[in-house]
Amino acid sequence: MTDEEEYRGPATLQPGDGPPVAVEVRMSAHFEPIEGRFRWAGRTNPVDELRELVGAGLRAAVIAIPGAPATPVKLSEPDPWGGVRISGSGTPPWFPVAAHE
Repeated sequence: MTDEEEYRGPATLQPGDGPPVAVEVRMSAHFEPIEGRFRWAGRTNPVDELRELVGAGLRAAVIAIPGAPATPVKLSEPDPWGGVRISGSGTPPWFPVAAHE
């Protein structure tokens, strides 16, 4: 994978109108030529506050990564280690602002 296809580092998840949650993420992307867009996914580090929100039914948020615009993200059940799976499609949320325009 190239550096553009992968991101590891800080992010903020904004769960609706609740307070933002600081996380560390590990994500990767791949281009789907038939669909003509990227699909990307990854996991957060274990964060009790986020795990509780997802356990209560939260399934969507907005992810913000430094240097890139905020992007909608889907949330899935926590993994056995306490991280939350995140996924989306379109321009990956770690691509610079110019890539989103």
